[in-house]
Amino acid sequence: MSASNRSLAAIFSLVLLSCMQCHAQLSSTFYDNTCPNALSTIRTSIRQAVSRERRIAASLIRLHFHDCFVQGCDASILLNETSSIESEKTALPNLGSVRGYGVIDDAKAEVEKICPEVVSCADILAIAARDASAAVGGPSWTVKLGRRDSTSASKTVAETDLPNPFDSLDRLISGFANKGLNTRDMVALSGAHTIGQAQCFLFRDRIYGNGTDIDAGFASTRRRQCPQEGENGNLAPLDLVTPNQFDNNYFKNLIDRKGLLQSDQVLFNGGSTDSIVSEYSNSPRAFSSDFAAAMIKMGDISPLTGQNGIIRKVCGSVN
Repeated sequence: MSASNRSLAAIFSLVLLSCMQCHAQLSSTFYDNTCPNALSTIRTSIRQAVSRERRIAASLIRLHFHDCFVQGCDASILLNETSSIESEKTALPNLGSVRGYGVIDDAKAEVEKICPEVVSCADILAIAARDASAAVGGPSWTVKLGRRDSTSASKTVAETDLPNPFDSLDRLISGFANKGLNTRDMVALSGAHTIGQAQCFLFRDRIYGNGTDIDAGFASTRRRQCPQEGENGNLAPLDLVTPNQFDNNYFKNLIDRKGLLQSDQVLFNGGSTDSIVSEYSNSPRAFSSDFAAAMIKMGDISPLTGQNGIIRKVCGSVN
């Protein structure tokens, strides 16, 4: 081999190596050497938050989801408004409904005490979602780590790419597909609505619409706390049976036409996802396993790794 060919081969090897590294982006052992107590510290913090308020578990899962769907899993949702950053917190799908920012801040502060500027806010969001699920009886999974934090946010993308509670089935399927998540992933992730609550104005049309896709008794019950006008912020559980326990009752409710949001009930309304809902309603194990797998897959959406992004000192601001 000539000298020029050898140098070309060396360059090719370097390129191949760097590409392998960019594909081997995230790893569950990422902090094993740099911050071995990171995961246990975060878990303690999240468990304390859930023991104070069980509903926060749903909020933390949703926070990770709303982060990953906008610019990827980069903690952009945590950035506060500045002269140069239009915060995602003020986007319509997030404003007045996304919660848990303080819990993430607290977990970050605890981690900073033991390993300053090592663990990203994006990774804390991913770990917190897993720990929140486990804390309320849901599945646990191995979180891949090594994400870095963005220096920008996108309110515009938050307003176009996040699913909304009035979405049709086709829109939900395509919205998730755009993020690399298939229809089964979408149905499994929707099962996070086994916990948490929704505000009256998001399901008012459904409970007063006299549609064939809603149980009359269920609609009547929900109307008591959600009048036709006013009281927009009144809350109702997304799963009326076991609202604070992560289980498969959400899917049983859909079969009984007792989905609270329109975007819940469309998953079981004569369409292509009916069979998946039926499967999950019959098999808690299938749901649990698919939910964990879908959360891992969602956590892989466009992370910043290597030299991209930063490690924020405080999650709400760029260093």
